[in-house]
Amino acid sequence: MGETLKIALAQLDLLVGDVRGNAAKVIASARQARSELGADLVLYPELALSGYPPEDLLFHRGFRRQIEAGLRQLCAELPDARILLGFPEYAGGAIYNSAALIAAGEIAAIHRKAELPNYKVFDEKRYFRAGQQPTLAECSGFRTGLLVCEDIWEPHSAQLARAEGAQLLLVINASPYEIHKQREREETARARVREVGLPLAYVNLVGGQDELVFDGNSFAMDAQGQVVMRAPPFEEGTWVVEFTRDYVDKHGFPGVVMGLSGGVDSALTLAVAVDALGSDRVQAVMMPSRYTSSMSLEDARQQAQLLGVKYSVLPIEEMFAATLATLKEEFAGLTADATEENIQSRCRMVLLMALSNKTGRMLLTTGNKSEMAVGYATLYGDMAGGFAPIKDCSKMLVYRLANYRNSLGRVIPPRVIEREPTAELRAGQKDSDSLPPYEILDPILEAFIEEDLSVDEIEARGFDRATVARVLDLVKRNEYKRRQAPPGVRVSRRAFGRDWRYPITSGYRR
Repeated sequence: MGETLKIALAQLDLLVGDVRGNAAKVIASARQARSELGADLVLYPELALSGYPPEDLLFHRGFRRQIEAGLRQLCAELPDARILLGFPEYAGGAIYNSAALIAAGEIAAIHRKAELPNYKVFDEKRYFRAGQQPTLAECSGFRTGLLVCEDIWEPHSAQLARAEGAQLLLVINASPYEIHKQREREETARARVREVGLPLAYVNLVGGQDELVFDGNSFAMDAQGQVVMRAPPFEEGTWVVEFTRDYVDKHGFPGVVMGLSGGVDSALTLAVAVDALGSDRVQAVMMPSRYTSSMSLEDARQQAQLLGVKYSVLPIEEMFAATLATLKEEFAGLTADATEENIQSRCRMVLLMALSNKTGRMLLTTGNKSEMAVGYATLYGDMAGGFAPIKDCSKMLVYRLANYRNSLGRVIPPRVIEREPTAELRAGQKDSDSLPPYEILDPILEAFIEEDLSVDEIEARGFDRATVARVLDLVKRNEYKRRQAPPGVRVSRRAFGRDWRYPITSGYRR
């Protein structure tokens, strides 16, 4: 979480119509940015390959062939570089003002400009069709939201990118000079980053084209809207800015707070938090109830001591009993069930959120992917929080990671890993009371979530058909919970986030 992404802003003077020359200029600067500046990613201006504005050249078939050849050349000659540049995208009978992310010699993502200006010197609706969807792309562990010029002037595109999980906005531009224009650009960008809470890198074209003059003035902003780097005006060149991917630092949190139950999920989460942030920025809270075992109390205290974190014990028994007493008449004659279990989880949420609000520490959620898949978690209870470090880790992967972390130095008491998993929300409770064993559950979930296999195909792998059908039904019925879960690190081929877009309401039956 402490690593950085080094972005180079290539503020270039490019010639309209000179596709070959523009491609050669991009290739040379990309190689230089990688070898001399150590850039992980190089940003180029809007329609860099064609030059801006290409006007009716866009309608020529020969021009289209040159653009397509130019993209192939960039992919072939930059096998080790990662660049984001603008180009006119021809798709059937439509043309889009697009940005291509080229990585490892391939086009990894394409964003189509959504906001097409049609005022003053701009006439983009004559040529281009508007894109409709946000575009996110992975870059050295960052989820980046791709935007083209006018996309940043309206809130919609940035908000969609943030909603899809973007951690950083990348904006490529061909914004012409006029008096006070740079002030307007930065005020607009500042408004967007404050709305979505994300940093931004903004590259602009430089040079003259007919009556237009492009002034460069590329810049980068942090998530608070502070300009952290600004390239000089009217000067061609490449400037570098670094972003940290430490989620906690980026959002201005002084540290994190989390519940420590004595189970393996919270144990691994605590180890990850301390490794990432240091023990002085982590607070662990044990919140025992009448069902919490002495083993859990002992193991949680031991791990907190091993890692040197601030450790608090805040019993929830009085809160739980008071809530049951308040509901006594409402619950009269009704059998105890998951309702009472959920009340305990929500009592803990009240305490953790109070600590988060009072100290400014971000609340970490400790749930794993297996639980999130089948809904074995309490909405507004143990699902509450700002970030979920192991959200994309299956239960079996959690065990492997816990053992691996202990191989580097023991920080998790062994019996936390060895004991049978339990939520300890009722007497003698085990996860296996409600779910198939994780050795069976996890491969079924992986087959469905990451491979899109049907019930028949999963059964063919040797699993009981009734068990498969039950698990897949649980996944479907708990989509509403996952929509309200905090973000987390993506580690699998398909995570619950932008990779997963199942409807909450659906008549589909498997």
